[in-house]
Amino acid sequence: MKLIDSYKNKNVLVFGAGLSGTNAAKLLIKLGANVTLTDGKKLEEITDHQELSDLGVNIVAGQSPLSLLDGTDLMVKNPGIPYDVALVKAAEEKQIPIIVEVELASEVAEAPIVAVTGSNGKTTTTTMISEMLSAGKSAGTAYKAGNIGISATQVAEKATKNDEIVMEVSSFMLLGITKFHPKIAVITNIFENHLDYHKTRENYVNAKLNITKNQDEKDFLVINFDTAEWRKLSERSRAQVVPFSANGEFKTGAYQLAGKLYYQDEFIMDATDIRVPGEHNVENALAAIAVAKISGVATSKIVKILKNFGGVRHRNQYVLTANGRQFYNDSKATDIEATQMAIEGFKQPVVLIAGGLDRGYTFEKLEKDFQEHLSGIVLYGQTQKLLEKSAIAAGIKNIKLVDNLDEAVPVAYEMSKPGDIVLLSPANASWDQFASFEERGDQFIKDVEKITGKKEE
Repeated sequence: MKLIDSYKNKNVLVFGAGLSGTNAAKLLIKLGANVTLTDGKKLEEITDHQELSDLGVNIVAGQSPLSLLDGTDLMVKNPGIPYDVALVKAAEEKQIPIIVEVELASEVAEAPIVAVTGSNGKTTTTTMISEMLSAGKSAGTAYKAGNIGISATQVAEKATKNDEIVMEVSSFMLLGITKFHPKIAVITNIFENHLDYHKTRENYVNAKLNITKNQDEKDFLVINFDTAEWRKLSERSRAQVVPFSANGEFKTGAYQLAGKLYYQDEFIMDATDIRVPGEHNVENALAAIAVAKISGVATSKIVKILKNFGGVRHRNQYVLTANGRQFYNDSKATDIEATQMAIEGFKQPVVLIAGGLDRGYTFEKLEKDFQEHLSGIVLYGQTQKLLEKSAIAAGIKNIKLVDNLDEAVPVAYEMSKPGDIVLLSPANASWDQFASFEERGDQFIKDVEKITGKKEE
């Protein structure tokens, strides 16, 4: 870790006591800052509150008064806290700089950073890249960090010059960077997402493009070239653009042609040899291949990783097979596009479990996939009636409405036949019935284990 002095004796307000906030506070203390941590939670609900107090962090729990900004030189904000919250707005009005934890991590990191963003596929691509880069090293490790659920500052503290940090960064995080400078940036795709936070698609897209704003001609931007919009966005980067394409149209980077994967003119592997199913995972693999080849990883090691990569928990995760049915957990599919990708990834008939938080959108986009892939659908949550309308429009005859996921799983099992896929891919956020998509996915696995009498593989 670089022991920088730019925070020494600065008065820093950390807003939000989640994983990123508490670890940012600990690092700032090491860097000599005067740190106040504030959160609406009660003191006893703040993780490591005693350790933080012992280190000298001033904790203001249960409230976040505007008076906390008096004398503040910098705010480190939890990425999930919107910019229209009173304390953040007041900080902006006072022209107090606002950053997020990944920015802080990048300033102290000795290891070079590979940053990955996108509407879908971030975590899978981040994990693939990390495994490939680690396999290609004679010394050191490619650590995962960031939005993947691993504190970026903790990783930055331990990573050395022999290591790399593969950092998943969300649009929320990218709004809070100033100097963040990855040597390789990856954009998997950009759909319409998080408009409740960003307000407009333009704002959302601009946030995503921040990943490359500090890159220069020595750096690389790996970006999906399968839409005209994404190709146009690449022109806003000063980095060397390395495209990837599932359609084989752009052969200067990684691409798929006739079911085979290539990097430039080099054959890498057959697409069917990728262990995780779905065209979206072909795209994720192509992005990872591009990063690995830029980084000098041998093709044999890339192929070995992709042939053995079993996926990421809650992202089209294979759970088990029972009585000829395969169960998949895609709880991370919190939007329509993710569910489309999951459904389209299977050649077998799919019994879909879907539903969740009503964010005000409808599901006409799914009707074609419903019609072409589903043998049945089980719906729950706030959006079940909206999804039912699209299922009916798609001509699905086997539709069941239930109250919750616990009821949905046995109904889907009874609805399915040997050879079918039983897929949880909700197309909605989890927050109507669950605290997180992880909790939802874990419950699905428990329900599957209960009805099948088998354990997750």
